[in-house]
Amino acid sequence: MRIILIGLFALFAATAAPATAQTEAPDAASQARVGPVTGFPLPRYVTMRASEGNARRGPSRSHRIDWVFTRRHMPMMIVAEHGHWRRVVDRDGAGGWMHYSLLSGERSAIVEADMLPLYARPDAGSNIRAHAEVGVTGHLEECIPDWCLLEVGGYQGWVDANALWGVEPGEVFD
Repeated sequence: MRIILIGLFALFAATAAPATAQTEAPDAASQARVGPVTGFPLPRYVTMRASEGNARRGPSRSHRIDWVFTRRHMPMMIVAEHGHWRRVVDRDGAGGWMHYSLLSGERSAIVEADMLPLYARPDAGSNIRAHAEVGVTGHLEECIPDWCLLEVGGYQGWVDANALWGVEPGEVFD
């Protein structure tokens, strides 16, 4: 059996200090809230559609740019909506208001565990197809409770959902 090591070193082009995300008190109302514009749940995960996108201080082009994201398919979390604008944060809490046209509903995730095994089936006893290094971004095909099918570097395998940033605990989608 041959194990493949997948490594991808992520470079972020932003040089400013990360903006802090606004947080709200976790209560039942905030956990079940939806966006006033789209009606989709908040918070939710999306990806960068564009290869470059400005994160602004407020929801219009007249607001100052606080951050420039330059990584296509990077996962982002939408935490608020206003018109054509979405307030997003990345895994480090950096973010701001981005125009919705820069974002996509496709799903990706960042590996948070070093040498994360990609299994042939959603079972830790199955064969390991490859390993992914911490910081690698991969495309999410589907998620079932505790497992996600991740495609990275031409390899596809099931990974522990708790080892990814870009998926809510227990989230299910296909």
